[in-house]
Amino acid sequence: MLSRREALQFGSLILLLAFTDIAWGATILGVRVWPAPDYTRVTIESDGLLKAKQFFVTSPPRLAVDIEGIELSPQLKELVGSVKSDDPFISGIRVGQNAPGVVRLVIDLKQSALPQVFNLPPIAAYQHRLVFDLYPTEVIDPLQALIAEKERDKPASPPTPRNDPLGDLIAQQSTRPTTSSTSNTTKTIAPRADSMPANATKRIENTPPIPPTNTDRLIIIALDPGHGGEDPGAIGPAGTREKDITLKVAQKLRERINATTLKGNPMRAFLTRDGDFFVPLHVRVQKAQRVQADLFISIHADAFTVPTARGASVFALSQSGATSATARYMAQKENSADAVGGINVQTKDAQVQRALLDMSTTAQINDSLKLGSNVLGEIGSFAKLHKPKVEQAGFAVLKAPDIPSVLIETAFISNPEEEQKLRDEAYQDQLADGIMRGLLRYFAKNPPLARTRTRS
Repeated sequence: MLSRREALQFGSLILLLAFTDIAWGATILGVRVWPAPDYTRVTIESDGLLKAKQFFVTSPPRLAVDIEGIELSPQLKELVGSVKSDDPFISGIRVGQNAPGVVRLVIDLKQSALPQVFNLPPIAAYQHRLVFDLYPTEVIDPLQALIAEKERDKPASPPTPRNDPLGDLIAQQSTRPTTSSTSNTTKTIAPRADSMPANATKRIENTPPIPPTNTDRLIIIALDPGHGGEDPGAIGPAGTREKDITLKVAQKLRERINATTLKGNPMRAFLTRDGDFFVPLHVRVQKAQRVQADLFISIHADAFTVPTARGASVFALSQSGATSATARYMAQKENSADAVGGINVQTKDAQVQRALLDMSTTAQINDSLKLGSNVLGEIGSFAKLHKPKVEQAGFAVLKAPDIPSVLIETAFISNPEEEQKLRDEAYQDQLADGIMRGLLRYFAKNPPLARTRTRS
């Protein structure tokens, strides 16, 4: 039996050891891998700040990271099995105890990559996060991909009837066999210029060169499914995540856009994300600009602090403040996506892009209001509206200076009844149909400007 004094001393020792363990090392709360065509992200979440040192090996390509102050845990070992076979960047992950208090993480790569390693402070439902972003060294041009897709879908031209006497003559002469005087080898003799009709040489010389493959008036709609990856967006009472709903609606809308032509001009949809991964707000705008989009539509499902809020809304950009307290609240919530999803604030490119986003024009805003009004009118034909007109606020994702842009809040996912609707595939189809009708109504009064996109 321990005496009272011994028991107190023993208890103090236990408390001291526990305190020392907490102060010395962080506890790993979760690990996640987010593969995407643009980049792959690996996240390690912990209850304390993790200090890491990294180095990149080029042959074979791999990223090695030493995480200090922790021991190898079952959570870290889960990373090994988290890599998918179709991950475009990662072929495998290895973890091991490199030294006492140091865990080494080795990410084996399928291709050379540009890694970024950074920490994110606690926010929303997350505690400390250590993030590894792996970007390709050569970025695929999304506009070229859209044009190539359009060319593949173009129906084959029927064979034209032969009505070219000169071509027939050349074909006959070029296939006429002639035997050499010194051998029995058969040769193909080119036609002599003096054996052609008088104007044949002139006709050949004046034949215009074959122009580069181009696509005249490919109408491109940039669709922006809100949130994604580390940022789930709003979560409904039944656990429905905004990022999942927005992606499904965007994919359905893409099907409708890609099956539509406007006065003979094909339409194509470009998604800023086509999977469950995070895209920073300024990159979403940048992507739309890179494909020279004619319109930009950001799709969301909002939430409020009380479950009674309901109704769909459409927003355009404002340069002079929000048109209502609700619009201001929504803009603040959506603009916080970067902090939740996690961007590397040390990258200079992001800062430059943010500065460029302040250059939006009055003409862009006016066109956005027209687009938003048409879309809102169509959604209002089958859904309850939160406000009867297009509202305005400083949404960062709407700040492309040359692209009419709107943000659609399809419903309040925090409302149990509307959450159930958003989960229903038939209602998602209804939303996609309504937005599509709104686009066509807008184009009927505001035809796309003439533009030629050339594929090199």
